[in-house]
Amino acid sequence: MTDNKLKEIFAELAVAQARTELQFEKTEAQFEKTEAQFERIEAQMRKTDEKLKSMGIHVGGMANSHGYGTEEYFFNSLEEDKRLGNLKFDEISRNLHYKIPNLEDEFDITMFNGKNVAIIECKYNAKEEDVVKLIEKKSKQLQTSFSFLCNPQLLFGYCKFFF
Repeated sequence: MTDNKLKEIFAELAVAQARTELQFEKTEAQFEKTEAQFERIEAQMRKTDEKLKSMGIHVGGMANSHGYGTEEYFFNSLEEDKRLGNLKFDEISRNLHYKIPNLEDEFDITMFNGKNVAIIECKYNAKEEDVVKLIEKKSKQLQTSFSFLCNPQLLFGYCKFFF
């Protein structure tokens, strides 16, 4: 290989290296821009998370308020005329909480007349499976809980604003 040929090859390598360095500089600048964008996006996501948490608290509060309003409405209606169909009840209570070994529960509205116990759950927005759960799960628990009434007839009611 001649001297001129080597100089030519080194010159081409120098040009190629200069282009490579220029491309690295452009790539590095692009990485810096991308990193800055990620930091801005991350900050925005943190703000969004905080807003969503706040909204969740507000929405949860509204749901609790709707639930309380539903219970209030139906309790007041039943307290005025303690009847379910043609059955008359003597007592009505709200938020009956009971606890026996291995079992604890609360019922929104409970009505008694000596022979019958009416358990009424109130929901602002109910689903069909909520009714099934009330009947299947709680009926066994209630037989145990109200056994002191000598085999009471258990009646289940479901009050709701929306199904």
